[in-house]
Amino acid sequence: MQRRKFLKKTGLGATGILSVPFLASWTEDTINVTPESIEKPIIPIAICTWNFKNATAKAWEVLNNGGTSLDAVEQGVMVEEADVNNQTVGKGGRPDRDGNVTLDACIMDKDGNCGSVVYLQNIAHPISVARKVMEETPHVILAGKGAEQFAYEKGFQKENLLTEQSKKEWLKWKEESKYETIINIENHDTIGMLAIDKNGDLAGACTTSGMAYKVNGRVGDSPIIGAGLFIDNEVGGATATGVGEEVIKTVGSFLIVELMRQGKSPQKACEEAVNRIIAKNKNHDTFQIGFLAINKKGETGSYCIHPGFSYSKYDGTGQSNNPSGSFVKEK
Repeated sequence: MQRRKFLKKTGLGATGILSVPFLASWTEDTINVTPESIEKPIIPIAICTWNFKNATAKAWEVLNNGGTSLDAVEQGVMVEEADVNNQTVGKGGRPDRDGNVTLDACIMDKDGNCGSVVYLQNIAHPISVARKVMEETPHVILAGKGAEQFAYEKGFQKENLLTEQSKKEWLKWKEESKYETIINIENHDTIGMLAIDKNGDLAGACTTSGMAYKVNGRVGDSPIIGAGLFIDNEVGGATATGVGEEVIKTVGSFLIVELMRQGKSPQKACEEAVNRIIAKNKNHDTFQIGFLAINKKGETGSYCIHPGFSYSKYDGTGQSNNPSGSFVKEK
């Protein structure tokens, strides 16, 4: 009787397309699928590029206390922006070839709102300025002196971002002024972070000081929505690290989210994004790209060109560092 009611309600009983053996296979358990029988998502969870354990620990603290994914990713990456020993992000970042420390960052929330700052100087936390752009202006991107002035108007303090260590290394570099991107060496890395909170909502943040000794004015993928970071609350999110020019050319993070929308796992989506870059670059042996992704279920994936990239994860099972698969295999 229950089966007849089900078929009548769905219209399947009148179509004649279901065979008798197929109908006979239906049981009460088949029909009465309960919410409890559906696999629950892995949430809350926070992940970030590279093994920035302090960053994911801070993000997890926010999430575990019931905070939003947006607060978690902002506060998580701020840890690295404030760490002067991390010379790829925030205060202490390596300067451009003229000695200027210029910072880029973007942030994106569950509703698709986003904010970004590029070529920002004298402000230690560009991610927080990017959030102000998102929440308190009608714009998405502010650049250079305009972004800096906006930060002062919002109460951010002016700081000298060039530490003695980074200055010493820059002066040493100037002796030869040789520009190269050394694979997995901290001259072109980033922290990109993705999180899902207890409500199942996603957010992401990405922040960097960019390539060391870059041409004055250079901006990479990190503050570009769709390249260095992209979030779709119905699907998942992705972020990137490495040589940003190559990520921009393929709009890498957006590509990964769209591949997940089509049904690919985070892992397969990251692999496809790297393969797209490989296909267009015969010189891929000279640079590193790493992608990190998460889907709505909390499943994660990563992939890179060369061995050495990893990502930090923090969820209800604890914290872990996860080495990434790579196109070029370990020798």
